[in-house]
Amino acid sequence: MKRLERKHPLAIRWFHWINFPILAVMVWSGLLIYWANAVYRVGVGKHTLFKMTIPEHLYEKWHIAFRLGWGLSFHFFFMWLFAINGILYVLYTIFSGEWRYLLPDRRSFIEAIQVTLYDLRLRKEPPPQRKYNAAQRIAYTAIIVMGLGSLVTGLAIYKPVQFAWLTYLFGGYQMARFFHFWLTIGYVVFFVVHIGQVVRTGWNNFRAMIIGYEVHEVPNE
Repeated sequence: MKRLERKHPLAIRWFHWINFPILAVMVWSGLLIYWANAVYRVGVGKHTLFKMTIPEHLYEKWHIAFRLGWGLSFHFFFMWLFAINGILYVLYTIFSGEWRYLLPDRRSFIEAIQVTLYDLRLRKEPPPQRKYNAAQRIAYTAIIVMGLGSLVTGLAIYKPVQFAWLTYLFGGYQMARFFHFWLTIGYVVFFVVHIGQVVRTGWNNFRAMIIGYEVHEVPNE
């Protein structure tokens, strides 16, 4: 026999699904902006392993070459939607009490290691089962902090004169842009890992983020 068990409130689902296309547009428009001055690289000293950019022919194939104006327009418009959605999400978790399920506690880092070892099949005993496991709690809290970081570094870049004090706190315009860029890389990494975990846990978990309920098998009496 199957039984429905409530997991995600409607507000959490709305914030989640609204944020997905907004963040996708932010990353896309950010690429349009970054292409105009693709300066970052990974390397040691003068030796560059690879530059943080997309090959020229892909920019042209994906129609994102020489569209700085488009990138700035979309980025500066959707950043307000990103900020509003994020602020409302944080306020909801505070006033609804959902923060209790999301914030890591003093055992979360130890349990996150257990979760990782279990996922890698290096540990047989499953970690403690809760609404969100320790690794998820750390990741979801980190993504909120990253969102705040993106907002303040973005303002430091967007209005470096009006928010001169903010730009100064990040070590100047170039450093603010540096932090903003690597936060975006963090979002992409989080997204890839997040999708991988969703696929791994199966349809039931994904469906819960749509309808709010998980389906559980219960033994017949």
